[in-house]
Amino acid sequence: MQPPLEAPGSELDELERLERRFAEVHGPGATPRRFFSPGRVNLMGAHLDYNGGPVMPVALDRGTIIMLRPRSDDRLELASTLEPGGLSTCLSDLPRAPSGRWYDYPLGVIVRMLRDGDSHVGADVLFGGNLPIGAGLSSSASICVGTAFAFRALWGRPDDPLACIEAALWGEREWVGVQCGIMDPYAVALSRPGHVLWVECRDRAYEHLPLDGTDLLVSIVDTGIRRELAKGDFNLRVSECGQALERLRAQGERAAVLSEVPPEAVASAAGDLGPVLTLRARHVVEEMARTRAARMALLDGDVEALGRCISATHASLRDLYEVSVPELDCLVDAAIAVPGVLGSRLTGAGFGGCVLVLLRAEAREAFSEGVRDAFERRFGRRPPLFFFQSGGGPREYV
Repeated sequence: MQPPLEAPGSELDELERLERRFAEVHGPGATPRRFFSPGRVNLMGAHLDYNGGPVMPVALDRGTIIMLRPRSDDRLELASTLEPGGLSTCLSDLPRAPSGRWYDYPLGVIVRMLRDGDSHVGADVLFGGNLPIGAGLSSSASICVGTAFAFRALWGRPDDPLACIEAALWGEREWVGVQCGIMDPYAVALSRPGHVLWVECRDRAYEHLPLDGTDLLVSIVDTGIRRELAKGDFNLRVSECGQALERLRAQGERAAVLSEVPPEAVASAAGDLGPVLTLRARHVVEEMARTRAARMALLDGDVEALGRCISATHASLRDLYEVSVPELDCLVDAAIAVPGVLGSRLTGAGFGGCVLVLLRAEAREAFSEGVRDAFERRFGRRPPLFFFQSGGGPREYV
């Protein structure tokens, strides 16, 4: 994955705070090992991962910090600075089902890793960091991939990004019950600084595309609206796309995944699909074309065209996929009204969370004030706003 990371000054204070909290939670002892796992934002390919299409995520330079201290027995103690409560159990007697608590995510990863049958030592663990939970920046994949990376290091297993991805996917899908695609763990595990990760989700082929960060900024604006991915509308969208593909196949369509269906096939089958499934299928096949156009724009250095693709994706997520909310729409509209902003859309699953904004560096101040002012006028509060650099995959602090 990545070489050991020396924390910059801004992170040293956070690490020291977490070390103090670790001692308060788990008691005195040896200094814990310290691991970092990034969040991610997806520039293009909205809801294409579980529909077999391409995606363009970028890992962020903020994420999850995991403090881990090995024990002399097989006890497992999980705690977090971001969520209340914790788990105290033994590796030899882990829970047999999720509990609906935050620690289901790392626990599912550990359950999967223990299936290899080796004997393992337990650990005291504290999760922290600076990634908003439930904001659409893939905090769950950050936790899951980071847990796999940290426990592989603890148990003396070699670095293996793909093994971390598989453990993270099993934890989210089979243990927690989120029918997520492969994009989030791939982005967390495999990204490089200064690059966009291009992933073909049908066959898992990936490559790194250069992203010039000298003139461009990526901003995240948080609505403050949390959403729960483990149930509800997200899984409903997955189901609706599956239903659409089944009905299209019944009409003679031979595509293996919904993203490969030609747009004209969706249009001709609208009567059989019905209004809702037609909208969902239209978003998927049109987003497929937009994402490939965005790739070409990125490779050609045409950031204006890339930005137009990003904004068009938000309109599709709002009108066809129906996963936006008024707070997200307000932020997007306010952002693209600012000169120098290239494009904006909701990120993550939708139903709340954040919008991403691609902008020129000189527009930073006008954008920050314009978006916050517009949101405050409508909703009575100023939203948190962050600027990120692209980051790399999980690593251990030296």
